[in-house]
Amino acid sequence: MNGRFFGRLPVLLCATAIVLIDQISKIWITSTLSLGRTMKALPGLLDLHLVHNTGAAFSLLSGATPLLGLLSLIVSIVVLIWLSRQQRIPFWLGLAVACLLGGTLGNGLDRWRLGYVIDFLDLVPINFPIFNVADIAINFALICFVLNAMTSHGASRRG
Repeated sequence: MNGRFFGRLPVLLCATAIVLIDQISKIWITSTLSLGRTMKALPGLLDLHLVHNTGAAFSLLSGATPLLGLLSLIVSIVVLIWLSRQQRIPFWLGLAVACLLGGTLGNGLDRWRLGYVIDFLDLVPINFPIFNVADIAINFALICFVLNAMTSHGASRRG
């Protein structure tokens, strides 16, 4: 994957797809489950459990929705400005930016619109916070940033 690059458009399309999947899944879950209710999705592995989260990851900064909404807006604007200045983006960096932007906007839309984030994915075998599609995208972005750092570091040593 070292030699592959993205332009701005594929990054924006990927981010848009993440926002759409995130928001559609949240619309679906709120029409399917009432708050606090649980439904088995993959027995023994994944439950669907609707909660409203006014904090960030792991419920940090609970009740700080205005601050987190502002942070989502700032991160989104910074990413879009950075993206507008790029012509060719290395594969892992492009994927990281797309996931970060899509996830940030997905949860940001909830905060701005509702005052909380809709979470509903609950891993049964481990005691892990309930999360959503945007959270998955943000965490995947972190993995992609690390992969980009590893591959660009190796490329700079070879080049």
